[in-house]
Amino acid sequence: MSFALTPYVVDLDVLHASVGSNDDKLRRMIGGRFKQHLDFDDSQFDHVTDEGGPSIRDAIRAVIEGGPFDERYGFMYGYAYKWICEFHGRFLDNSDFSPMRAGWLETVDEGLKELGVSAVSVTGLSYGGPPSPIPSSGIESGCGEWSLEECQKALEQWEAVTDEAKSDLDPYVLEAAQSAMEWCRTAATVGRGVAGFFS
Repeated sequence: MSFALTPYVVDLDVLHASVGSNDDKLRRMIGGRFKQHLDFDDSQFDHVTDEGGPSIRDAIRAVIEGGPFDERYGFMYGYAYKWICEFHGRFLDNSDFSPMRAGWLETVDEGLKELGVSAVSVTGLSYGGPPSPIPSSGIESGCGEWSLEECQKALEQWEAVTDEAKSDLDPYVLEAAQSAMEWCRTAATVGRGVAGFFS
C-alpha cells in the first residue's frame, strides 16, 4: 500500500480564519475554481451521500460555517479543509513523498536529525488533525503545519550542515530532505507557513 504527503505553502492565519468564518463568497469561489475536482470527489465518495453523509460541497460549507458536523464522516471535513488550503495556498512539489511506502516519513526525519535539522519534521505534517471545531478524520488521513518561524529555524540548521555529512546520508533520504528544505525556503521567501496532508 502506498501513501502520499501533499504540502502547501499558505498563510496559516488566513487558513485558520476560514474555519467558522461564515464567508459564503469564499465557499462559492472554492466551488467555482475546483468544480471538476469537487465533482470527481463526489463520484469517489458517492457511498457517503448514499448513507446520508455530506457531499464534498456540503462538507466545505460546514467547515466554513463552523458546523454542524456529522462525526461519522470526519474524513469528509478533512478533505474539505484541504480544498480550503489549496484555495488559499500553493502546492509544493511532493515527488519525493508521493507515492511513498509506510515508514518513509520517519526515515526522512531520522535523516534530518542526523544532519542536525530538528526544527521541523515531515511526520509533523501528517499525524495531526484539522483545527477545531472540525472533527478528527480518524485513520484515513491526517494533517499538520510548520510555522514560518519553524521553517526559518530549519533553514538555519540546514545551512550549517556540511557536504561531508550530506554525503554520508542515503541518497534517497538526502533528496527527500532537500525537498523538505525547499518547502521551508519557499515558505520563508513569501513569509508564510507550510500545511501538509497525509493520505
